[in-house]
Amino acid sequence: MRPDDAAALLAFPDTPERRLRRALGALDRALAEQKTAIAHFRTQLGDLQGAVVRLDGSAQALNGTLAGVAEDAARAQATAQVLVATAETLDRAARG
Repeated sequence: MRPDDAAALLAFPDTPERRLRRALGALDRALAEQKTAIAHFRTQLGDLQGAVVRLDGSAQALNGTLAGVAEDAARAQATAQVLVATAETLDRAARG
């Protein structure tokens, strides 16, 4: 007989109480792991919320910058149109 066989022969019977204790122990460990995972998840949600707030601020700043650029472009276009009209007037006067 091998040593493993002897251990199998001498094993205590698995009673319902022992199975229940093991199951409750496993449940306690699973609940502790779940509690840790939920705490980590909440931390990650907080980090995500901070990132979204910063992204919103950046998007609003970009929107303001783009609005300013659009106004500058409109003024530049209007100035260019005035310059083109002036150049055409000078050209007509020079050809006269």
